[in-house]
Amino acid sequence: MIYAIDFDGTLCRDRFPEIGEPRTAVIHFVKRLRAQGDKLILWTCRSGDDLEAAVAWCEALGLTFDAVNDNLPENIARYNNNCRKVNADYYIDDRNFPLQLREERDFEQKTTTQPPRAGVSI
Repeated sequence: MIYAIDFDGTLCRDRFPEIGEPRTAVIHFVKRLRAQGDKLILWTCRSGDDLEAAVAWCEALGLTFDAVNDNLPENIARYNNNCRKVNADYYIDDRNFPLQLREERDFEQKTTTQPPRAGVSI
């Protein structure tokens, strides 16, 4: 799996342009993803010196990424294109908005007794 992971507000508390306190639960989760062989992309609006500081901060905490604000090299080669949108299976972001299609919700309600997930259903 490929995970695109936001920085401010996700890996650390949002104190931009400063770097906030680490969100240790998220950091441990991301490290587990890496340990099980998943690919990680640091996906942030930071650029220049602010981006370099974020990457160094992550490295100091033992977080390494396969790409930073870019697609994985193997996906660029596979599609012969490096589109602006980072290609990932999952996006981990503090501003994520869960979305569930009506067909998925209906199927889940028929196959489980758990209540539907929070978010918007269409």
